Amino acid sequence: MNEPPSIGDRKDEHVRYATEQHRRGFAGNDFDRVNFLHHALAGIDRADVDLTCEVAGMRWPAPLYINGMTGGSSRTGSINRRLAVAAAETGLPIGSGSMSAYLRDESVADTYLALRQENPRGIVMANVNAATPVDEVRRAVDLLEADAVQIHLNSVQEIVMPEGDRDFSGWPRQIEAVATRIDVPVIVKEVGFGLSAKTIALLRDLGVAVADVGGRGGTDFARIENKRRAGEDFDFLAGWGQSTPCCLLDAAPLHGIDIIASGGIRSALDTARALALGARATGVAGAFLTILLDRGPDALITAIRGWLDQLTSIMTVLGARTPQDLTRADLAITGDVAQFCRAMGIRPTAYGRRSVAPCTEQHAGPRSAAPPEYVATALDTPTGRR
Repeated sequence: MNEPPSIGDRKDEHVRYATEQHRRGFAGNDFDRVNFLHHALAGIDRADVDLTCEVAGMRWPAPLYINGMTGGSSRTGSINRRLAVAAAETGLPIGSGSMSAYLRDESVADTYLALRQENPRGIVMANVNAATPVDEVRRAVDLLEADAVQIHLNSVQEIVMPEGDRDFSGWPRQIEAVATRIDVPVIVKEVGFGLSAKTIALLRDLGVAVADVGGRGGTDFARIENKRRAGEDFDFLAGWGQSTPCCLLDAAPLHGIDIIASGGIRSALDTARALALGARATGVAGAFLTILLDRGPDALITAIRGWLDQLTSIMTVLGARTPQDLTRADLAITGDVAQFCRAMGIRPTAYGRRSVAPCTEQHAGPRSAAPPEYVATALDTPTGRR
């Protein structure tokens, strides 16, 4: 019998398959169905634009972060070191990849510790799976002197992974234990299949500070794990889950938890679109990783600075002095995203009139079958459900 691959080998395979996906490109992206309405006299002085934002009480210099990617092998340790250099040079927060390898084998600690060593004053986020005991989460946080901890939800990936977990029943209980007993903000993120409003509401009630919707549109871990299977017999899961724009639209009525967005963010324009749909910040993983591996850390630093400059210009044209101001920008929502809205009882046309009429004048009210959190808040949002 063949021996199962080591965690380090698996991490290297993930990097290889993820970059192959990004080099080939993706067939479509729902962000292309979310477009700003141009108002020619809305522009402001570019000098007045301030990119800083707040996430779970942390002040971030921009609504952009380098999302968790990798660690656990010599190669991925080198990648983390170079990503951390880019984070330090640009000021962006950065997350580690899953630290399960370190929690099983301390000899790989340096492959993660590089994130802090090369970025001593930056915002660093540890990353663990949803079954990690509280004491082990503390070990991960302590290693990186982390400012926050990400808990990733990846049931679809695990089901396809030949050596993956099959029991997810204890995840809610374990997330609550971490959220109530760890001293840094807890961020729960999907890995590319999206968080529904129902899931985000549950996370809020469990004490989670931030939900990263992690929607479909970027790196597809079901495809990656299927490539690692001898028969590649999980092709039917292609397209599983909700895209990032759809997740943000679904989550719009929720209060009491910060929403951030990753999954399919390709450009500064996609960042602006996600912010306009209610995200406090946006995360990028695969696109930045591909730049790093193909062109090196200097090219990644240049690309990030370019994104921040472009985002500032977009906000200037839209008259948005802060990222939060983008939630008042008018949007045309079309195609599959509009169809999703209609299926979920969300009024996409309301987003086209946010700058000219109070939201309460645009809706007939929440749908009668809505859960309590929708009924309480839907009239305060452009997503008025019925």
